[in-house]
Amino acid sequence: MISRTLWASSSVSNQATETSDEQYMAMALSLARRGLGQVWPNPAVGCVLVNDHRVVGRGWTQPGGRPHAETEALARAGDAAAGADAYVTLEPCSHSGKTPPCADALISAGVGRVISAMEDPDPRVSGNGHDRLRAARINVTRSVGGAAAERINAGFLMRIRAGRPMVALKSAASMDGRIATAAGESQWITNEHARARGHVLRATYDAIMVGVETALADDPSLTVRLPGLEDRSPVRVVVDSRLRLPITSRLVAGARKQPSWVVTVKGADPGRRQALTAAGVEVIEVDAGGGGRPDPAAVLAALGRRGVTRLLVEGGAGLAASLMAAELIDKVYCFRAGMMIGGDGRPALDGFGLTTLDQAPRFESVGIEQLSGDILEIWHRTT
Repeated sequence: MISRTLWASSSVSNQATETSDEQYMAMALSLARRGLGQVWPNPAVGCVLVNDHRVVGRGWTQPGGRPHAETEALARAGDAAAGADAYVTLEPCSHSGKTPPCADALISAGVGRVISAMEDPDPRVSGNGHDRLRAARINVTRSVGGAAAERINAGFLMRIRAGRPMVALKSAASMDGRIATAAGESQWITNEHARARGHVLRATYDAIMVGVETALADDPSLTVRLPGLEDRSPVRVVVDSRLRLPITSRLVAGARKQPSWVVTVKGADPGRRQALTAAGVEVIEVDAGGGGRPDPAAVLAALGRRGVTRLLVEGGAGLAASLMAAELIDKVYCFRAGMMIGGDGRPALDGFGLTTLDQAPRFESVGIEQLSGDILEIWHRTT
């Protein structure tokens, strides 16, 4: 009877610990999301310090990628960090860069246990952070909330593993998939609630990209224009093979305030390049692909080298089609309005050479949001 009672007590205790670990990690994951769009090229990390069932410190990666989440949480906890459990959404770093290793900071603070959601795939870390903690006799628990952590840092992981950012395509279309009338009218297909949601989306991405045709037709600013989020506008990127973007466009005129990059082919008009550069635009040359336009994979590789981890593509139909054909779209945000435009309207995607259904890129639905009459469908790439 005694041994059965002890076994039951131990089982309940272990279950409670697991539940607590998941709950505290959920807090850390929520903190990590605050950094999306602000911390590149670093990952967005959250950290929660818990001592005697009480949260004593919280932190998340700060704009620009530092200070790191662990440093922030330890500073808030002070002496209460000693003996605490540290819940971190990514393995603490073990290399010295512009800041000391977070693994060392946790060791110096005297934490009793580290619970991390996932191993950092960065070759400079990749298990070394966990090993350093264990060498200091700190208990390490891994893979709590790992799936959620991978979703949050899908862009960072893609850049480390494939050398390019995670790419999300955003479209605002009618029920029949048209983004404008035959005459080109597109403002506004979706309602104000959908448009506001689109600005929130922009705020979570490092860069936003359009093709030059969209830039010429709409003269967009590609900024976040919601109260309180104005400082979270992403880098603006235009794919422009012949450097046709006007010096008077909003993207060029505002380049010194909000970074604007133009991606073109090697050997583009040097005069146009000089004019754009003089206006504060960074001109990036890449190899040409089909039709003399910048090769899609080369464009993404160039952005990856500059530290971009999360890229939102907002048009146009030709750019979207080229990325889709190259199997470089990882996620789709489809804002859909309750109207029909008809077959003579402009499609969200140009043709990209499919002849059979088994060639079609496949996505799975991961969410639908109601937006006061319009909807947002979220899709993840499966094949």
